[in-house]
Amino acid sequence: MHESPIINVGFDIDLSVVIMLIVTCAIVFILAKMSIRNLSVENPSKLQNFMEWVVDFVQGLITSTMDYKKGRPFLSLGITLIMFIFVGNMLGLPFGLVFDYTNAASATFFGHPLTPVVEGLANGSHGVEIAWWKSPTADAAAAMGLALIVFVLVHYLGIVRNPKHYFAHYFKPFFFFFPINVIEQLSKLLTHGMRLFGNIFAGEVLIAVLLKMSAVWYGAIASVIGLVVWQGFSIFVGTIQAFVFTILAMVYISQSLETDEDH
Repeated sequence: MHESPIINVGFDIDLSVVIMLIVTCAIVFILAKMSIRNLSVENPSKLQNFMEWVVDFVQGLITSTMDYKKGRPFLSLGITLIMFIFVGNMLGLPFGLVFDYTNAASATFFGHPLTPVVEGLANGSHGVEIAWWKSPTADAAAAMGLALIVFVLVHYLGIVRNPKHYFAHYFKPFFFFFPINVIEQLSKLLTHGMRLFGNIFAGEVLIAVLLKMSAVWYGAIASVIGLVVWQGFSIFVGTIQAFVFTILAMVYISQSLETDEDH
């Protein structure tokens, strides 16, 4: 696997993740902006039709998890999550951007040395390959960051909008279940983020392995066939993971807002 372009500014920053998050945000913003240009009822554009389909799809996710009157304020959140994660999942599939650094002096970013290059060359490596382009969701910190946003929102809604049921559920069905219920909440955070990270990261690892196979003549044909098959499967996996992450977010929100009357 290739190294990440990490710099230290008192703490480590993975530049590839920062860059790819910005690229993902830009693509989602441009898609959203273009879809509402020249809105038409009689002759809607293909992008407008696509965005309307996304809105209807997310509305369906919300109504499947809670009463739509409660869930309507989270429609924008759901649309943003599913589009952001889908686009992020897809970015690492079509191509990669890898540079081989053999000189530590050239491996800098605005005066900050790339830590993996400096350490690798100091340990005797002839060159260090740095990957600048990848899916942001293939990074554990990015995936867990998305999960943490949902986690904080869910518990904020429970405490502010539904405090009686929120605090009571920690002691159900019995008082001594409190530690187990706390662990359950923490496990939701972990599985929510790591499921997304694990699936996308594994896909990019296999793509890297298949590309390595193409370096030798007898692996070229197999790697090309494997890449075509795996790229198609990765699109499917990336789409499913965007759906799973979003619907779980809606499920967790519905659980924080539910009352005894909802049962």
